[in-house]
Amino acid sequence: MDTKAPLDVIAASLRRHRARAGLSLSEAAKRAGVAKSTLSQLESGTGNPSVETLWALAVALDTPFAALLDPPRPQVQLIRAGEGPVLYSENTEYSATLVASSPPYARRDIYRIAVNPGPGRRSDPHMPGVVEHVLLGTGRALVGPADNPVELHPGDYLAYPGDHPHLFQALAPNTLATLISEHP
Repeated sequence: MDTKAPLDVIAASLRRHRARAGLSLSEAAKRAGVAKSTLSQLESGTGNPSVETLWALAVALDTPFAALLDPPRPQVQLIRAGEGPVLYSENTEYSATLVASSPPYARRDIYRIAVNPGPGRRSDPHMPGVVEHVLLGTGRALVGPADNPVELHPGDYLAYPGDHPHLFQALAPNTLATLISEHP
């Protein structure tokens, strides 16, 4: 099982989206609030990108997060549990596995989320109009707007604005969820 972030895909995607945005390395790093050296390392396929760093870069480059992770794939795709490109939070025990990104002209990305109890993952606002949908599979979690999260149990579904600060905090070990990020 390969659990490393797909560094070569991330590197090529960052270079492509930065060029599309017409931004220098310095300007893209400044807009994302990351060090220029960090962005340079990521674009060269080295470094260890966190979820937070890639989200900040996606927002700065005005591109969906999944576009930085998803290589071209065949028409039929199977990702078994425990497979797929995994990114880890630098602040809490939280991992996100990209399951499916938006195909052209569709605007949604699907992630499998695995979380254990701890401080939770607080997310900064994403691009304007983003809506996140969470379907809890196992465990319990506080999810949703950072100022008013909802406790979810297995089978519960929640939709909330992803363009406002939000939270995902496990309340039970081995909490698993499906997260769909919908872009306008």
